[in-house]
Amino acid sequence: MERMRWHDRHRAYFALRIVLHALRDHLSVDEVVAFGAQLPMLVRGFYYEGWQPSKKPLKERKKEVFLSHIADAFRDPDIDPEQVVRAVFQVLTDHMTIGETESIKHCLPKEIRALWS
Repeated sequence: MERMRWHDRHRAYFALRIVLHALRDHLSVDEVVAFGAQLPMLVRGFYYEGWQPSKKPLKERKKEVFLSHIADAFRDPDIDPEQVVRAVFQVLTDHMTIGETESIKHCLPKEIRALWS
């Protein structure tokens, strides 16, 4: 992921997958499907992997809890989960229309939405 200065594709795809899962798990079923329809096929596969719609959306609203999911997945103290989330959100912004990103941002709790700016 160029924004993170990573040259390891596996690590970049892992970051993309983890952030997409965290994002997905905070959306309603209808929002998950609408957002997923906008993703390229390969990325859509990462996005839906392991999804259990009956257990979502998560009720947590705090940025720290959202970021803890990212940190726990990486298990690397040198990774800044907020930086990872912001980089992935920027990649999504770069590859989606403004309307698509605005729509999904407004579905998120305020503290998590702030990571998108």
